[in-house]
Amino acid sequence: MTNHHHHHHHLHAPLRSTPQSSSSSSSQTFTSKLLLLLTLLPLSLAALAFILQWRGGIPDPTTRWSPPGSHHLFPGMDASPLSSAVVHSTPSDCLSLGRSASPSFPYYQNWKFDSVSNLRPKICITTSTSAGLDQILPWMFYHKVIGATTFFLFVEGKAASPEVAKILESIPGVKVIYRTKQLEEQQANSRIWNETWLSSFFYKPCNYELFVKQSLNMEMAIVMARDAGIDWIIHLDTDELLHPAGAKEYSLRQLLLDVPRNVDMVIFPNYESSVERDDIKEPFTEVSMFKRNYDHVPKDTYFGMYKESTRGNPNYFLTYGNGKSAARIQDHLRPNGAHRWHNYMKTPNEVKFEEAAVLHYTYARFSDLTSRRDRCGCKPTKEDVKRCFMLEFDRSAFIVASTATKDEMLKWYHEHIVWDDKDIKLKLLRKGILTRIYAPMAIIQGLRESGVFSSVIASAPTALSKEKFLLTIDSSNSSRATASQSLPSRKIGRIGESKATIRKALEVDAAEFEEAAVPPLSPPGMDDNHLSVRV
Repeated sequence: MTNHHHHHHHLHAPLRSTPQSSSSSSSQTFTSKLLLLLTLLPLSLAALAFILQWRGGIPDPTTRWSPPGSHHLFPGMDASPLSSAVVHSTPSDCLSLGRSASPSFPYYQNWKFDSVSNLRPKICITTSTSAGLDQILPWMFYHKVIGATTFFLFVEGKAASPEVAKILESIPGVKVIYRTKQLEEQQANSRIWNETWLSSFFYKPCNYELFVKQSLNMEMAIVMARDAGIDWIIHLDTDELLHPAGAKEYSLRQLLLDVPRNVDMVIFPNYESSVERDDIKEPFTEVSMFKRNYDHVPKDTYFGMYKESTRGNPNYFLTYGNGKSAARIQDHLRPNGAHRWHNYMKTPNEVKFEEAAVLHYTYARFSDLTSRRDRCGCKPTKEDVKRCFMLEFDRSAFIVASTATKDEMLKWYHEHIVWDDKDIKLKLLRKGILTRIYAPMAIIQGLRESGVFSSVIASAPTALSKEKFLLTIDSSNSSRATASQSLPSRKIGRIGESKATIRKALEVDAAEFEEAAVPPLSPPGMDDNHLSVRV
């Protein structure tokens, strides 16, 4: 704007300073000059426009940072002769990841998702997943948009199937690690196995097994992240999206850039999806209402509204309430369960974000009830589910899913999960217990419409046939893929302590930091002491 103004002053300055000898002549010269100016201005602008158009225009800021000649390509499409043919001729391949004929949201089209690697801080997201592409791709590209650069995917089940893994491996900044025999053995020798803080979780099925696996994977991810020059590491599940509220331009990078140097870890308190229907297919683009975390709600509101918020469930949240955490990559970093990080040599300085959160989409689809049931070898009894699930709600849900008819399950789903009562919903929205968040939905919808997902699928090394692709999205058979690729030959599981002296020092001090791992914890309940300050 300012240039514009200066421009005007320059134009008018000589007009004002015309000598006022005879008012009539000066007004005549003034008028003629003004006319001349008004004629020349549009003409010169038109000429400028013509020249620019003829020369090919002003460089477009979206393409300025991408390498020359790569303007309209997606990652992985550059050299593939298939890509153009596949994307245009068979849009039916990827219908479920949506490609409308004319994207109504073209903003991501010139994005080169892999050309941001020189920006700092470098942020790595690590996950252990058995999801399909329909969940992983939106999850991953959403986080790329807000600024994550690198992804370590520890895959099993569907995610490890050759079709899916091939596509994931073709994406820049993604490292796929398979749960091979080799990996299991390596992790069995890992430092974590020989420590007390995780021991209470060992040799139990289901939830506990996953928790141990996540911790071992996180330990490995730390080493890989250090080797890759990463600044921050975050452990997230593929049903969670970071919400960098309070950051300039909704940027995760900006958020972490503003964290003071002396802070080692930051906690994203979690918000929980609050569904309003029982027929949701894609939570990320269909859920806009969330229940805010205890940490982001005034105490008196939290406890004052506790009854209405819980609706007879065991807790304020259906599942965990203790958030997720990002850690600065530094020496002696270790995981502390799937929700926290720790350090072998010091008590880390950890702070909570006041606005930013992690959005947890839990039980958002009715089918989530049965999918958990099918994953776990537990008997649906009060006693046995304790072996399988850490959280009370998961236990009840498992029992219902195992013993009830479809109709009874649906009724239970409405009573405990779906927000059907308009009045209570509005009351809690006004009080700030519930809140509306649309950014992730808009970003993922935009990505889908711009064809990013379908072009990633189309340009992966093996172009899938329609049948095969639909199979990968629908099949719920979690065949353990035993592809022993993509493991660096280095001994990853060990945190690199070259000097024996450090080892010695650690053995003495370690006990001091050996508090038990932080499991998924429920938010504070009514019976907890109201005044108890949570650390």
